[in-house]
Amino acid sequence: MHTEFTDEGLATLGRKALEVEIAGLSAQLPRLGGDFARACRICLNCRGRVVVTGMGKSGHVGGKIAATLASTGTPAFFVHPAEASHGDVGMITREDAVIALSNSGETGEILTIVPVIKRLGVPLIAFTGNAGSALARAATVHLDIGVPAEACPLNLAPTASTTAALAMGDALAVTLLEARGFTEEDFARSHPAGSLGRRLLLRVRDVMRSGADVPMVIAQATLADGLLEMTRKGLGMTAIVDDARRLLGVFTDGDLRRTLDRGADPKTARMGDLMTRDPKTAGAEMLAAEAVLLMETHRITSLVVVDDSGVAVGALNVHDLLRAGVV
Repeated sequence: MHTEFTDEGLATLGRKALEVEIAGLSAQLPRLGGDFARACRICLNCRGRVVVTGMGKSGHVGGKIAATLASTGTPAFFVHPAEASHGDVGMITREDAVIALSNSGETGEILTIVPVIKRLGVPLIAFTGNAGSALARAATVHLDIGVPAEACPLNLAPTASTTAALAMGDALAVTLLEARGFTEEDFARSHPAGSLGRRLLLRVRDVMRSGADVPMVIAQATLADGLLEMTRKGLGMTAIVDDARRLLGVFTDGDLRRTLDRGADPKTARMGDLMTRDPKTAGAEMLAAEAVLLMETHRITSLVVVDDSGVAVGALNVHDLLRAGVV
C-alpha cells in the first residue's frame, strides 16, 4: 500500500531525484580528459562503423547513443549483446569500433563477446562505473561513468548512472560532430523528413511548376489573353516572354487591379505595356528556403524561375512552398 504524500511532499521527492542526477552528471566533468580524447580519436579514425552494445537499461541508452552518433556524422548502429553471441556478432567487422555500456562492467552477455571483439583487433571503448571491472580492464579505452548514488532511494534502479552514460554518449557525439566540421546541411541529410531537412535540402526545382503548367504569354498578347492564362494556371500571375521564352516581365493580380483602375480595355491593351519589368526571379538550384526569404523581403507571393540565359523554365508561389513544408 502506497504512502500518503502531500503535493509538496511529492514535488520534494522529485526535486531530490533531480539533485542526485545533477550530482551524478557533475561527477563526470573532471573525467573528460585524455581517455575521452582517445575515445574520440578511435571514433574519428574508424573506417567502418561504431557498434554500440549494452544490456537492459544500458542497452536502451546504447540504442540512443548509436542513433545520436549516426545522425551527427558518425555512422553507428546498436547490437544487442545477447543476440550477438548467437550470430549477430558477425555484424562487427575489422574496420569497426565498439562502444560497450555496463555500469557494473561485469555484464555476462557483453563479456561473452569481448574475446571475439579482441580477436578481430577492433578497438573497444567501455562505459562503466567500475574501473576495476573485467570490461574496463579489457577495453582499449575506459570511460568512468560512475555516480555517487542512484536517484532511486534503494540505490538499485539504474537512474543517475544511466543519465551519466547518456550524457557521456552525447558528449562524445557532439565532440565528434564539431571535430568533423559537421554542418546544418549535413544534419539535414540525415533528417530528410524533418522540418530542417525540408528547409535546407529542398531546391526550387523540387517544388516549382514546369512545362505546360508555367503561365506565360508573349508581349503582344492582349490583357484578355493574359487573364485567361492566369486563370488556367492558377498561380495569380503570368510571365511575359519573347519568342525564345526569355523573361521580359510579369503580370500579377496586383497589376490587374491597377490596370483596371486605369480603365484599360482587356481586348486591346497589350501585356508588354502592362507588365512589371525586371521582376524578382529564382534559379532552379536555389534553396526553397531562399525563395521564401525573397518573397518575404519583397512582399510578393510568386516567382518565375529562369535559367542562366533568362529563359523561363518554371514558376512557383507561396502555396507550393507551404505544401512542401518549407514555410
